[in-house]
Amino acid sequence: MKTRDVARREPRRDRLVKDHAHDPYKARGKLPEPTVCPQCGAVWQDGRWRWSLRPAPAHETLCQACERINDRYPAGEITLAGGFFAAHRDEILNLVRNTEEREKQEHPGHRLMVMNSVEGGMVVTTTDIHLPRRIGDALHDAYKGELNLDYDEDGYFVRVRWQRED
Repeated sequence: MKTRDVARREPRRDRLVKDHAHDPYKARGKLPEPTVCPQCGAVWQDGRWRWSLRPAPAHETLCQACERINDRYPAGEITLAGGFFAAHRDEILNLVRNTEEREKQEHPGHRLMVMNSVEGGMVVTTTDIHLPRRIGDALHDAYKGELNLDYDEDGYFVRVRWQRED
Protein backbone atom coordinates (compact mmCIF):
# COMPACT_ATOMS: atom_id res chain seq x y z
CA MET A 1 0.00 0.00 0.00
CA LYS A 2 1.37 3.36 -0.99
CA THR A 3 1.11 6.29 1.33
CA ARG A 4 1.41 9.92 0.49
CA ASP A 5 2.63 12.69 2.62
CA VAL A 6 -0.11 15.33 2.44
CA ALA A 7 0.94 18.76 3.51
CA ARG A 8 -1.49 20.42 5.91
CA ARG A 9 -3.00 23.48 4.38
CA GLU A 10 -3.97 26.52 6.33
CA PRO A 11 -7.31 28.04 5.42
CA ARG A 12 -7.10 30.94 3.00
CA ARG A 13 -7.60 34.27 4.67
CA ASP A 14 -6.96 36.52 1.70
CA ARG A 15 -10.53 36.73 0.40
CA LEU A 16 -13.78 37.84 1.85
CA VAL A 17 -16.93 35.97 0.85
CA LYS A 18 -20.16 37.77 1.65
CA ASP A 19 -23.17 35.80 2.76
CA HIS A 20 -26.36 36.16 0.76
CA ALA A 21 -28.76 38.70 2.27
CA HIS A 22 -31.82 36.93 3.60
CA ASP A 23 -35.32 38.21 4.20
CA PRO A 24 -35.48 39.41 7.82
CA TYR A 25 -39.21 38.64 7.86
CA LYS A 26 -38.80 35.00 6.90
CA ALA A 27 -39.58 32.57 9.71
CA ARG A 28 -36.44 31.52 11.59
CA GLY A 29 -37.58 27.96 12.13
CA LYS A 30 -40.26 25.62 10.90
CA LEU A 31 -43.79 26.62 11.71
CA PRO A 32 -46.10 23.97 13.17
CA GLU A 33 -48.43 22.56 10.56
CA PRO A 34 -51.04 23.68 9.88
CA THR A 35 -50.61 27.36 10.73
CA VAL A 36 -53.01 30.04 9.52
CA CYS A 37 -52.36 33.75 9.07
CA PRO A 38 -55.22 35.43 10.96
CA GLN A 39 -55.00 38.54 8.77
CA CYS A 40 -55.06 37.19 5.20
CA GLY A 41 -56.10 33.56 5.73
CA ALA A 42 -53.07 31.95 4.05
CA VAL A 43 -52.24 28.47 5.37
CA TRP A 44 -48.73 27.14 6.09
CA GLN A 45 -48.65 23.55 4.76
CA ASP A 46 -45.86 21.36 3.45
CA GLY A 47 -43.26 24.00 4.26
CA ARG A 48 -44.81 26.96 2.43
CA TRP A 49 -47.68 29.45 2.53
CA ARG A 50 -50.67 28.56 0.32
CA TRP A 51 -54.23 29.64 -0.26
CA SER A 52 -56.32 26.84 1.18
CA LEU A 53 -59.35 26.19 3.32
CA ARG A 54 -58.68 26.84 6.99
CA PRO A 55 -58.06 23.54 8.80
CA ALA A 56 -60.15 23.06 11.95
CA PRO A 57 -57.37 22.81 14.52
CA ALA A 58 -54.67 25.26 13.43
CA HIS A 59 -52.01 27.45 14.99
CA GLU A 60 -52.07 31.15 14.16
CA THR A 61 -49.25 33.48 13.22
CA LEU A 62 -48.88 36.35 10.79
CA CYS A 63 -47.31 35.49 7.44
CA GLN A 64 -44.29 37.54 6.38
CA ALA A 65 -46.31 39.50 3.81
CA CYS A 66 -48.84 40.64 6.43
CA GLU A 67 -46.01 41.51 8.83
CA ARG A 68 -44.37 43.68 6.16
CA ILE A 69 -47.68 45.37 5.34
CA ASN A 70 -48.37 46.08 9.03
CA ASP A 71 -44.83 47.41 9.56
CA ARG A 72 -44.92 49.40 6.28
CA TYR A 73 -41.55 47.86 5.42
CA PRO A 74 -41.48 46.93 1.71
CA ALA A 75 -39.03 44.56 0.07
CA GLY A 76 -39.52 46.00 -3.40
CA GLU A 77 -40.29 49.27 -5.10
CA ILE A 78 -41.43 49.91 -8.67
CA THR A 79 -41.27 53.43 -10.12
CA LEU A 80 -43.45 54.08 -13.16
CA ALA A 81 -42.70 57.27 -15.10
CA GLY A 82 -42.75 59.05 -18.43
CA GLY A 83 -45.19 60.61 -20.84
CA PHE A 84 -46.47 57.22 -21.99
CA PHE A 85 -47.32 56.30 -18.38
CA ALA A 86 -49.23 59.57 -17.94
CA ALA A 87 -51.22 58.94 -21.14
CA HIS A 88 -51.96 55.26 -20.39
CA ARG A 89 -52.03 55.32 -16.58
CA ASP A 90 -55.19 53.22 -16.03
CA GLU A 91 -54.16 50.57 -18.57
CA ILE A 92 -50.67 50.25 -17.05
CA LEU A 93 -51.99 50.06 -13.48
CA ASN A 94 -54.40 47.31 -14.57
CA LEU A 95 -51.41 45.36 -15.91
CA VAL A 96 -49.61 45.87 -12.58
CA ARG A 97 -52.65 44.63 -10.59
CA ASN A 98 -53.27 41.67 -12.92
CA THR A 99 -49.62 40.60 -12.70
CA GLU A 100 -49.82 40.76 -8.89
CA GLU A 101 -53.07 38.76 -8.89
CA ARG A 102 -51.55 35.97 -11.02
CA GLU A 103 -48.41 35.87 -8.88
CA LYS A 104 -50.34 35.97 -5.60
CA GLN A 105 -52.41 32.90 -6.56
CA GLU A 106 -49.31 30.71 -6.45
CA HIS A 107 -47.30 32.70 -3.87
CA PRO A 108 -49.40 34.35 -1.11
CA GLY A 109 -46.36 36.31 0.07
CA HIS A 110 -45.99 38.20 -3.22
CA ARG A 111 -48.32 41.19 -2.83
CA LEU A 112 -48.65 44.85 -3.62
CA MET A 113 -48.51 47.11 -0.59
CA VAL A 114 -49.10 50.74 -1.58
CA MET A 115 -49.49 52.66 -4.85
CA ASN A 116 -48.46 56.32 -4.37
CA SER A 117 -48.73 59.02 -7.01
CA VAL A 118 -45.61 61.15 -7.25
CA GLU A 119 -44.70 64.01 -9.54
CA GLY A 120 -44.30 62.55 -13.00
CA GLY A 121 -45.41 59.02 -12.18
CA MET A 122 -46.18 56.48 -9.49
CA VAL A 123 -44.30 54.41 -6.91
CA VAL A 124 -45.61 50.93 -6.07
CA THR A 125 -44.25 48.95 -3.10
CA THR A 126 -44.33 45.17 -2.67
CA THR A 127 -43.84 42.56 0.05
CA ASP A 128 -41.10 40.60 -1.74
CA ILE A 129 -38.29 41.02 -4.27
CA HIS A 130 -39.68 38.76 -7.01
CA LEU A 131 -42.96 40.55 -7.78
CA PRO A 132 -41.30 43.85 -8.85
CA ARG A 133 -39.16 41.97 -11.36
CA ARG A 134 -42.20 40.20 -12.79
CA ILE A 135 -44.14 43.46 -13.03
CA GLY A 136 -41.18 45.18 -14.68
CA ASP A 137 -40.82 42.34 -17.19
CA ALA A 138 -44.57 42.43 -17.95
CA LEU A 139 -44.45 46.19 -18.54
CA HIS A 140 -41.39 45.90 -20.76
CA ASP A 141 -42.90 43.01 -22.75
CA ALA A 142 -46.20 44.84 -23.25
CA TYR A 143 -45.06 48.43 -23.76
CA LYS A 144 -41.27 48.29 -24.27
CA GLY A 145 -39.69 51.38 -22.71
CA GLU A 146 -36.67 51.45 -20.42
CA LEU A 147 -36.40 48.96 -17.54
CA ASN A 148 -33.78 49.26 -14.79
CA LEU A 149 -33.31 46.82 -11.90
CA ASP A 150 -31.26 47.56 -8.80
CA TYR A 151 -30.85 44.84 -6.16
CA ASP A 152 -29.49 45.96 -2.81
CA GLU A 153 -26.38 43.89 -2.16
CA ASP A 154 -26.50 44.36 1.61
CA GLY A 155 -30.20 43.78 2.19
CA TYR A 156 -33.34 42.15 0.96
CA PHE A 157 -34.61 44.92 -1.34
CA VAL A 158 -35.03 45.64 -5.06
CA ARG A 159 -35.77 48.86 -6.94
CA VAL A 160 -37.31 48.61 -10.41
CA ARG A 161 -37.74 51.65 -12.63
CA TRP A 162 -39.82 51.51 -15.80
CA GLN A 163 -40.35 54.49 -18.02
CA ARG A 164 -41.34 55.35 -21.54
CA GLU A 165 -41.43 58.88 -22.86
CA ASP A 166 -43.45 58.72 -26.09
